[in-house]
Amino acid sequence: MSVQDMPGIATAFISSSPVPALTATLGVYLVACRLHALARRNPLANPVAISVVLLIGLLRLTGTPYSTYFNGARFVHFLLGPAIVALAVPLYRQMPKLRGALVPLLAGLVAGSVTAVVSAVTIAMMLGLPARTVASIAPKSVTAAIAMLISATIGGVPPLTAAMVIATGILGAVLGSFVLGSLGVRRDDVCGFALGIAAHGIGTARALQISEEAGAFAGLGMAVNGILSAFVLPLVFPIVMAWVST
Repeated sequence: MSVQDMPGIATAFISSSPVPALTATLGVYLVACRLHALARRNPLANPVAISVVLLIGLLRLTGTPYSTYFNGARFVHFLLGPAIVALAVPLYRQMPKLRGALVPLLAGLVAGSVTAVVSAVTIAMMLGLPARTVASIAPKSVTAAIAMLISATIGGVPPLTAAMVIATGILGAVLGSFVLGSLGVRRDDVCGFALGIAAHGIGTARALQISEEAGAFAGLGMAVNGILSAFVLPLVFPIVMAWVST
């Protein structure tokens, strides 16, 4: 067996069973969590970002196509749904506070959602990007499953949207705490809600590291921003693009 045969053997091994892909996924995440702990939970050492880098390196080293890896790791992808539903538990515990802050939360939702879309579209258009790319970037702050459907509806490229969603989530989780802290925002509910709207699931994971209260409001922000965007963006975006092109 030569060195040149190693990538093909690794690919065949990974595609033969879901165990290697699941082991690789959990392994790199445990390593990332350990590095995060060694960095004293500094947001810059985000476990998701580290896991992505490690996993990309592992796939390139073994010459394994992403499609082969994903077929084996589908179970982890399946667990994303139950994990999101489980966010209802800490949110239920915050119901008394939620009822008292309904109006400010709605105002924050509209402001955050509009800012996320307008800033992304404006910057993309200023850079002269094609309309299809602009459409792909517009739902970047919405959780991936909803964002890809929105992208397909408004003429974007869903795989590109998925990449932008992941990048947005990682950046939001890494920089969100610093930005909110510099603005003097100290309340966990406000920080969590902002992270959920701006950085969806990855931001919610970061908020859960702050406190259960922050995680609960982040889950709420992620959910309501997804719902609002799914209804409004497919209706408004084509009108805006048509008006800009005239």
